[in-house]
Amino acid sequence: MRIRSAFLLLLCAALLALVYTGNARPAQAQRADVLVFAAASLKTALDEINSQWHERTGKHAAISYAASSALAKQIEQGAPADVFISADEDWMNYLAERKLIRLETRSDLVGNRLVLISPKGADLQVNIAPGFPLLSLLGQGRLAMANTDAVPAGKYGRAALEALGVWQSVKGRIAQAENVRAALLMVSRGEAPLGIVYESDAASDPNVARVGTFPENTHPRIAYPIAVTASSTKPAAGAFVDMLKMPEARTMFDKQGFTTLK
Repeated sequence: MRIRSAFLLLLCAALLALVYTGNARPAQAQRADVLVFAAASLKTALDEINSQWHERTGKHAAISYAASSALAKQIEQGAPADVFISADEDWMNYLAERKLIRLETRSDLVGNRLVLISPKGADLQVNIAPGFPLLSLLGQGRLAMANTDAVPAGKYGRAALEALGVWQSVKGRIAQAENVRAALLMVSRGEAPLGIVYESDAASDPNVARVGTFPENTHPRIAYPIAVTASSTKPAAGAFVDMLKMPEARTMFDKQGFTTLK
C-alpha cells in the first residue's frame, strides 16, 4: 500500500510539472535562463529567434506553447513562467488584474492578420465580404477554428464571421480546436476543408493555402502583448523581452507573417 501511495504521489508531481511547462520539458525549464509561456501561433518565429539568441549570447529560453487562455490560467495557478506572450489583450489583462505581471514591462510586441485557409491544391479563392457563401464552400465538411469562447484566434474568427453576417449559418459546423495550431493541423491533414487561422500560421505550413483575408474592420485589432511575470526572479527575463524588440527579431517576425503595430 505504501509503495502504491508513493507511486501515485510521484505520478501527480510529474503530471503537474508537465502541465506547468507545456511542451517545454521540466529538466529543460530548470536549466534554461528564462521560461517563456507563449501563444501557440508564435512557435515558428520564436523558435528561430530563440535559437539565434542562444548562438549569440549562450543564453537559452525554454518556451511552452499553448492557447493564451490555458497559459494564463496556468500562471494564475502558480506555474513558474518568467515571461508571458499572449495572442490578445484580454488574457494579459486577466493577469494584470490579478497583479501577476509587472505592468512596467508590458508592451505590444507584434500584430497579425486573420485568414481563411484550405488544404494545398484546393485551387480556391474566396472574396471575404458580407454574406459570402461560407456554408456552401464547406460542402459536407467543417470549419476548423480555435475555441471560439476562450482562445484569441477563435474569438477573433467568431467576431469576424458575426460582423460579416455568416456566423449563424456555420456555427453548427465548427470543428473547435484547443489552439490555433491545432486548427491549422486539421486543415493541413485534410481533416477540414477550410479553417480560420493567423496569417503567420498559414505561412508556417506548406500543406495549406491562404484563400482569403478577413478585413481588419471585422474583428478587434490583433495584438500580442508581452510582459515579465510578477513572480519571476530570472535576470534574463528582461533581456529576453528586450531582445524580441530588436531589429533582428523584428525581421524574423515579419518573415513569418506577423505585422508591426502602428
